[in-house]
Amino acid sequence: MPTRRELIAEFVPASPLVAHLGIELIGAGDDHAVLELPFDPHLATAGDVVHGGAIASLIDTAGMAAAWSDEVRPETLAGATVSMNVDYLAPAVATDLRATARVLRRGRSLCFCEAEVTDESGDPIARGSVIHRYA
Repeated sequence: MPTRRELIAEFVPASPLVAHLGIELIGAGDDHAVLELPFDPHLATAGDVVHGGAIASLIDTAGMAAAWSDEVRPETLAGATVSMNVDYLAPAVATDLRATARVLRRGRSLCFCEAEVTDESGDPIARGSVIHRYA
């Protein structure tokens, strides 16, 4: 069985929703992950402001990627987000977004992560927490 890190590197580009949104895994390792969401007018809510749902999906995916960024060889491929909180700090206007997620605490069945989303200039757009459950 591959490591979680190897599995997440394969999962992110293969996920239909992630691909639909255009989210890309930039890197994962040592209890962190970095993902990008390129701006696309189809992700706008009004005008050229990125929809909050797309940002929440970026945070969720980044938290999951961080949770699966270790070298453990899982017995099963199952897992799920059991809780997520998002704080929107500023509108994301016609900009690519970067999510940086890190593990706060990793237990046997739960992994607690936080994520920060920034725009192309590095200004904060949103932050969130994700609790991921391993099966």
